[in-house]
Amino acid sequence: MVRLPLTPAEVARGERLGALLRRARGPRSMLNTALDAGVSPETLRKIESGRVATPAFPTIAAIADVLGLSLDAVWSEINQSDGEAGLAGSTRTAPERLAS
Repeated sequence: MVRLPLTPAEVARGERLGALLRRARGPRSMLNTALDAGVSPETLRKIESGRVATPAFPTIAAIADVLGLSLDAVWSEINQSDGEAGLAGSTRTAPERLAS
């Protein structure tokens, strides 16, 4: 099966997803986050770096769960334009978001 090249919008969405996951992970190690989510550290690294712009839904759901992110917040964040990104428009800091 031939995979079509990603559109610029898909690439940008993947970059926003990676940035969101890095911010939400904070000082927590990539290794522990990946293992807790049941994904390989290499998979998490590729998603966070934007190299995998369209990861599988169950993968993102597992990582979001470990990081305490709602899938609604993830969806909202990654579908905003670059100037509007900020964890779904929240003005709270990352620790405040993750604690709620």
